[in-house]
Amino acid sequence: MTTPGGTLSPPRYAVTVPPSGRHNGRDTPHPRSRGWLPLPLNFDLFATSECAPFIKTGGLADVAGALPKALAGNGHDVRVILPLYEGIGEEWRSQMTYLQCFHITLAWRSPYCGIFELKRDGVTYWFVDNEYYFKRSNIYGHYDDGERFAYFSRAVVESMGWLNWHPDVLHCNDWQTALVPIYLLEERHRIPQLCDTKSVFTIHNIEYQGRYGSQTLKDVFGLNDGYFNEHMLAYHGDVNLMKGAIYAADYVTTVSPTYADELQYSFYAHGLEGVIADNRHKLRGILNGIDTEVYDPWRDKGLTKFFSARQMAGKKNCKAALQQMSGLRENPDAPIIACVSRLVRHKGFDLVTAAIHEIMGMDVQMIVLGTGDWNYEEAFRQAQNQYPGRFAAHMMYSPNLSTAIYGGADLFLMPSISEPCGLSQMIAMRYGTIPVVRETGGLRDSVVPYNKFTGEGTGFSFANINVQEMTGVLSEAVNLYHNEPKAWKALQKNAMTADFSWEKSAKAYEEIYGWVTGK
Repeated sequence: MTTPGGTLSPPRYAVTVPPSGRHNGRDTPHPRSRGWLPLPLNFDLFATSECAPFIKTGGLADVAGALPKALAGNGHDVRVILPLYEGIGEEWRSQMTYLQCFHITLAWRSPYCGIFELKRDGVTYWFVDNEYYFKRSNIYGHYDDGERFAYFSRAVVESMGWLNWHPDVLHCNDWQTALVPIYLLEERHRIPQLCDTKSVFTIHNIEYQGRYGSQTLKDVFGLNDGYFNEHMLAYHGDVNLMKGAIYAADYVTTVSPTYADELQYSFYAHGLEGVIADNRHKLRGILNGIDTEVYDPWRDKGLTKFFSARQMAGKKNCKAALQQMSGLRENPDAPIIACVSRLVRHKGFDLVTAAIHEIMGMDVQMIVLGTGDWNYEEAFRQAQNQYPGRFAAHMMYSPNLSTAIYGGADLFLMPSISEPCGLSQMIAMRYGTIPVVRETGGLRDSVVPYNKFTGEGTGFSFANINVQEMTGVLSEAVNLYHNEPKAWKALQKNAMTADFSWEKSAKAYEEIYGWVTGK
């Protein structure tokens, strides 16, 4: 895909007037109508650093792929804007249409910006093209990430003038787009298409805040000293982008109600508990959903055999296939405990590595998929050597094996120290794989503890960061699997029929959009 050459033909922030003579920056004729139709409920621009299915490293991509689609289904005109990374494959690039190119202003720089468009599932996707910033093997982890995502944030704001589109709401996500609400304060009176635009900022993980030295304020981000002197961005002598977005945005959300409460405490807020307290009046936790069309065991082509809550026979085939492909001994009677995660401390892997031998003494098999800190990877490799055929360590990223695990495992272990929302436990439940979680963040909000007296519940949970408590709950789950097959099947059905679609969450975001826009 090449960028067209030539001059930048449209004048900056050009306004097109429809035949009626009136202009609101967004009237468009319906292809099946001769006249002008009523406007959609809202015009929403969703700014994100990653989006499934185009590019994904974590849960943010799943949210960016599913929430806009749900809003579009409810009558919104939704656009998603993200960088055109090198990792976005030709299967998507071949479907893109070139729209526009121009130069943006970033401090003393005037870098090129190209916009490509792709329409899918009722959503319009805009890709920001600049090979200097985005033609790299990894999308994060570079020395100049601050400048890269400052560029992207400026492109999000300035492109609205060039594309002549007027969003009611500009919805930003995590520190990579934290500058957008701040730039919006600067530009909304200079760009007519943004004059009435309101901003919503979602914290997916407050641990990553975009913190840089104070010298970056002018030189990299192009902001004046007032943002530092008035403490919007100042943080212990540095610039903190997430802090600035929390103050600048019209509304702030997090990805689960419990996480919104937890952020008031220093243990979870990573130094921003005071900022959260100052902005509590405009903060709300909304539990993420999952795309139930993508994660559907009755249609998932990544499974060996389809199954559903009504027809569970296929899960046995998926279990056998998982054992074959992962190096586990083929044993239909041994429950498989699975972990699919980044192998880092806040995911609770100190608990898991400390309990490996006790877990393996429960007549189970175990599989771990993921990469992360070397000490956890090494502990799992040693466990595989010590328990051949019963413990499988796959220290890598593999979407295919991940799907096989969700479909074939029996228990899904997520003992997170903190978990803003978590999607893995919801996906596991969708596939009849029972979660065992610590009661934190979205894990607490999404997993209903099993009640052996009433049969209610969708999984197992424990409260404290404690090895004995975790293994005790795991033992209860394994005993239910071995000794009460009818109760186990009923629990699987409960989990598989739990509603984790985006419908409820999308309604909650609609309420917030309505509140900030007055609609």
